[in-house]
Amino acid sequence: MKRRRIAIVAVAVAAFAVAGCSTLSYYGQAVGGHLDLLRRSQPVGDKLASPSTPAELRGRLERAVQVREFASRELALPDNASYRRYADLERPFVVWNVFAAPELELRARDSCFPIVGCVSYRGYYSREAAEAEAASLRAQGFDVFVGGVPAYSTLGWLPDPLLNTFIHYPSAELARLLFHELAHQIVYVRDDTTFNESFAVAVEEEGVGRWLAEHGSAAERERYARFEVMKRDFRALIARYRERLDALYAQDLPVAEKRAEKARLYAEMKADYEAQKQAWGGFAGYDRFFAEPNNALLVSIATYNELVPAFRALLAQEDGDLARFYTAVKALARLDKPQRTAELAAILAGARYAGSEGAEAAR
Repeated sequence: MKRRRIAIVAVAVAAFAVAGCSTLSYYGQAVGGHLDLLRRSQPVGDKLASPSTPAELRGRLERAVQVREFASRELALPDNASYRRYADLERPFVVWNVFAAPELELRARDSCFPIVGCVSYRGYYSREAAEAEAASLRAQGFDVFVGGVPAYSTLGWLPDPLLNTFIHYPSAELARLLFHELAHQIVYVRDDTTFNESFAVAVEEEGVGRWLAEHGSAAERERYARFEVMKRDFRALIARYRERLDALYAQDLPVAEKRAEKARLYAEMKADYEAQKQAWGGFAGYDRFFAEPNNALLVSIATYNELVPAFRALLAQEDGDLARFYTAVKALARLDKPQRTAELAAILAGARYAGSEGAEAAR
């Protein structure tokens, strides 16, 4: 543990040597925030053995231990020190991510760092700091979205702990989160956030399906299936308007006309969302995304979902064998980005063609 803490501090010092003042401040809060998280963490075994641990938390930790063991045993996810400690941060999120996009483009404003490369957001351990960054970006003319994050991965460099920010989630959601973050320890590609997040989403979805099949009750499986339908509806709604906005921004129109049409499309999207909520029976879980929808919001959602269908097709191509799937994804990760994108597009196209052929043969 001590050696790894020294490692992360050494990385930060190296970053400081090439950074400007504002970047120094950012790295300072990042290192300080993570070291505070580690300082607060305790072995899960100690928490379970302590008579002062509340019964409700004890039950949640016992469930997390089950999920963690399942992740390595059944999903071939890393069997290491991650999620074997627990920390109470006394706040609702571990970090707040700030996404930004140009006013008339659906393109993330990337931030670049040592080791992890460029990502489409900046994370802050303080909501106030995140909002200050958001205000600065808005003043520069960017669309901005600030989202609270319950967990993140250090990619295996440090032992990520269980946190109060997600330990009370329903079983399927806890499993989803742990599977997602552990997937980042298997494959991580510098400068390709969409590849990384879409891969992790594909792993989480496959993993939760298997977890519920083995450990979930009928009610839990039904509840999760309903949520998956709503999630697909949400993604389809976002994709539909992303396509329309992309087409708008590509047109040779005066800026004022683009702004007016952009505002109209976002107002229409909010109205469509309200209608979709009614179809869901009033489910309001996505309300925060539609408070002030903008380009940064759409970019943040696309980051996590754009390549998921291609990864699902690749997993099916490997007959659902996760170890083989990970090997195939690692091979993709070694390609340059245009090659990776082309390979994934070909895999998805092949799966769709096979599906259409199968449907035709069944007629």
